[in-house]
Amino acid sequence: MEFKIKEVTTPSQIKKFIKFPHKLYKGNNQYVPVLNGDEFETLTKSPALEYCKIKMWVATDNKNRIVGRVAAIWNPHSNEYHFEKRVRFGWFDFIDNREVAAALLEMVALWGRELGMEQMHGPLGYNTLNRQGMMIEGFENTPPINCLYNYPYYPQIMDELGFEKQVDWVQIKLRADEGVPDKIKRINQMLLEKHNLRIMDIKELKGSSKLIKSFQKSYNEGFKDIDNFVPLTDSEVEKVAKDYFSKLRKELTCIILDGEDNIAAFGICVPNLSNSFKKAGGKLFPFGLLRILWEFRNYTTIDLLLLGASSEWQNKGISSIYHTHIATNLERGTIKYAITNPQAENNSAYKVWERYGYEPYMKRRCYIKNL
Repeated sequence: MEFKIKEVTTPSQIKKFIKFPHKLYKGNNQYVPVLNGDEFETLTKSPALEYCKIKMWVATDNKNRIVGRVAAIWNPHSNEYHFEKRVRFGWFDFIDNREVAAALLEMVALWGRELGMEQMHGPLGYNTLNRQGMMIEGFENTPPINCLYNYPYYPQIMDELGFEKQVDWVQIKLRADEGVPDKIKRINQMLLEKHNLRIMDIKELKGSSKLIKSFQKSYNEGFKDIDNFVPLTDSEVEKVAKDYFSKLRKELTCIILDGEDNIAAFGICVPNLSNSFKKAGGKLFPFGLLRILWEFRNYTTIDLLLLGASSEWQNKGISSIYHTHIATNLERGTIKYAITNPQAENNSAYKVWERYGYEPYMKRRCYIKNL
């Protein structure tokens, strides 16, 4: 097959770069399209670009049709934080053709060598808030909107190209309608009283610069030991607060404050919107927004989006408080299932799910290769 590699630089080229997966996965029932406008902003206006550099390429056939794409990200904060010299790759999609995939990844490798990097790894975004990890199991399932989907041939080709596993993340599906035993509720109330903790009203988040800074501290400390984690900057946290805090649902959110009203831990869940995003097809208008808003109010599955605790509160049972609080809120509702966010397979936090009925849902991998 004849194809060319072209760098993506103009707004019109970026829009085509974004829309390529919609064509690649046309007819696939599991693929969840991102919103084109949100993706354009991520690639061109993300606060992470204050310190990251990004390059994008597409592969085109002899009829000038896109047959693959990739982005390369140089994140100096990540390299400094982890004492490594790595270039990231993400937004990686391609037809079932080994040569196309290899040529795209070679562009990432060439740029990485120019920057003095020693390894390349991905799929990754700027940070852990972006979608990351190539699916290696669970292809029959639909991912949450903040997770990637890919065909089974992707990991097969990665293996053929000599890439190795850096880390695997697993996701599980839980029963969310089984309730919480009274004994667990009593234990959690004792924990709140013992440590002088309280569950805050999420309305307190609106316009509170102190709580936003406290969330930043709690988030950065809670995830500091996670593979490929990058601490969020002030501007990144401000964007998270602006985009998401006003949309949090009371019954799906538990933010725990200590005696000095600092955020000790948080459990943030959101309605699973995958079906409405499928119907929207990447567009908010004319009907995409209406479908998303309807599912935001009428849902039977939730996504466990962010669960974490400040370092001083880890290993003290505080995670049980937000799990129990949210599960109790759901006891008399219509929610049937919950899907966890991707977590490293060796993460001890999974022990908390043992009291729920659960099943494996998806497994995804970050690949790595020396340059």
